[in-house]
Amino acid sequence: MMAPFFKFGLFGDNIGLVVAFLVGIGFGFFLERAGFNSARKLAAQFYFTDLTVFKVMFTAIITAMLGVYWLSVLGVMDLSLVYLTPTFLAPQIVGGLVLGMGFVVGGYCPGTACVGVATGRIDALVLFVGIFAGIYGMGELYPLISGFYNSTSFGQLTLPQVTGLPYGLLVFAVVLMALAGFAGAEWIEKRMATRKAEG
Repeated sequence: MMAPFFKFGLFGDNIGLVVAFLVGIGFGFFLERAGFNSARKLAAQFYFTDLTVFKVMFTAIITAMLGVYWLSVLGVMDLSLVYLTPTFLAPQIVGGLVLGMGFVVGGYCPGTACVGVATGRIDALVLFVGIFAGIYGMGELYPLISGFYNSTSFGQLTLPQVTGLPYGLLVFAVVLMALAGFAGAEWIEKRMATRKAEG
């Protein structure tokens, strides 16, 4: 049976929810093991003192990208059936900025806030309540901002489509970028630690 399993009918909606639940539990477990239930550790990204979040999340992205790429090359996965979120450029830029500001101020993103709540952190609970307030507020405001929300639609875009470069070449370029990013993160952490020790 080829992947994606759901699209090829290996299991239905109910089993899909079970799989999603189990994957979510696993994801939360590894986030907690990496220390991502602490707002201090997460906020340290923005002070360049601890770039663990960058390194862990980039590693996960690279691993998933390489896995999907090689599964498609080997004929195990049909990439045409993998769902891609449509691009709505302007509202997604604004949403990214709002999420980023919330991350800086609150010290959590939605996923890490869930992990923080599960481990009993009050600050994460406050932010978690704020997330639901934001979701509710968005629902109430949607009729007023629906025009902007659905603006600048580009459909389902991929980097090969945008750049015209082969998929494999882009995968290789992203891996090189990741390696450079990891080396840069290590250098920045050491430099910040030296400054802290001197000052």
